[in-house]
Amino acid sequence: MLVNSRGEIKLCDFGVSCMLIDSMANSFVGTRSYMAPERLTGARYSIHSDVWSFGLSLVELVIGRYPIPSPSRREYAKIFGIRVEEVVLDLQQNGQEETSSGIDDDTSPKTMAIFELLDYIVNRPPPVLPRRIFSDHFVDFVNKCLKKKVTERPNLAGLAEEPFYKEHSAMDDSAEFAKWVQSVIDLRNRNFPTG
Repeated sequence: MLVNSRGEIKLCDFGVSCMLIDSMANSFVGTRSYMAPERLTGARYSIHSDVWSFGLSLVELVIGRYPIPSPSRREYAKIFGIRVEEVVLDLQQNGQEETSSGIDDDTSPKTMAIFELLDYIVNRPPPVLPRRIFSDHFVDFVNKCLKKKVTERPNLAGLAEEPFYKEHSAMDDSAEFAKWVQSVIDLRNRNFPTG
């Protein structure tokens, strides 16, 4: 993700571009840990693959770590400073059973070898965000981005119809975000001067 001092955000390097659908996009390039399950199993690229990558990136942004393996209820409680009992996960939403999915394992992405990680993406349930911490609309939006079956995952037009998108698409908070980005840049420059 690229951010500039004007508050503009750009997503880049999911490995493919929708302009390349009939060319290089069908080759195996990109950041494998963000690739959709169907791409890891050799299926052709579609925009739905980027929707998966976008959903995974959203989860990473809000929890502060790469979200595979899925955070446990204990980890969510620690991240957000709440009790484990307050963490409500929609495990059935993504076909998970809490006791069998690894949701309460204490594994972390640092302990997984790359092939173990890729196998997890393909064969295990996707991450789910806790309700009550995040709005129902946001949780539903992310859940739709992270549908394992590509035929169940929306395209960009489908995402634009989601309540979460509709609520926030008209907001223009780039000026506020730009001020925050500039404050981070200034802080970095003070703490790590160049030259």
